[in-house]
Amino acid sequence: MSKEVSEEGQGGKDYVDPPPAPLIDAAEIKLWSFYRALIAEFVATLLFLYISIATVIGYKKQADPCNGVGLLGIAWSFGGMIFILVYCTAGISGGHVNPAVTFGLFLARKVSLIRAVAYMVAQCLGAICGVGLVKAIMKHDYNTFGGGANEVAAGYSTGTALGAEIIGTFVLVYTVFSATDPKRSARDSHVPVLAPLPIGFAVFMVHLATIPITGTGINPARSLGAAVIYNNEKAWDDQWIFWVGPFVGALAAAIYHQYILRAAAIKALGSFRSNPTN
Repeated sequence: MSKEVSEEGQGGKDYVDPPPAPLIDAAEIKLWSFYRALIAEFVATLLFLYISIATVIGYKKQADPCNGVGLLGIAWSFGGMIFILVYCTAGISGGHVNPAVTFGLFLARKVSLIRAVAYMVAQCLGAICGVGLVKAIMKHDYNTFGGGANEVAAGYSTGTALGAEIIGTFVLVYTVFSATDPKRSARDSHVPVLAPLPIGFAVFMVHLATIPITGTGINPARSLGAAVIYNNEKAWDDQWIFWVGPFVGALAAAIYHQYILRAAAIKALGSFRSNPTN
């Protein structure tokens, strides 16, 4: 980071970037805070899948399309739960609740490799347990109405589904970077930002667009959890889409925000502070 950006500037709008996380940080596995974060990610993903998949099953159970929550309600269920869970766990684990988000933050050096892998394992286990709870509570309906598993919908090609997952995850991870960017305190200090809110809205909006195509994955743990418990051949055949798409989308978002937009913004901010009369 340039000297100009780190120094005190105009109107109390300075910010300090945290140092990059080490690639391998073996010391953190000795800390209780590390395991507390893993527990938070596990429980958050469990709750996320339980509420959202139960909503999907409940919607599909309704014979009359005018009854129940509808597709809009499903989108609200996913987006609302992400808002709640990120708000609750951000101070403990960062509130990732999604391997694609963790991957994007790892690429941006926000978390170490050890933490990233551990988070992904915890998220996947939480997702499996969350969907398992749904099946245990409403087994007949779960088996009858598809288990909330992500599949490519009839009439859409594999390429279309993959593109939808890439773009959808890009929107989500880009929003995560933007909402949590410490630079906002320098650029928009007069605009309070509750980070979980735009992140939840991003999930909501993406679901509105892609539920008809793939059922909306954008979260490999969510797709894996449903596939494991439902254990349907079609869900397994399409599973790769819900890993490749989100990880490519997260990669694109990390590059776009961290190495294109943000690098240019830091350079411009440094130039402004060097020449404040411009």
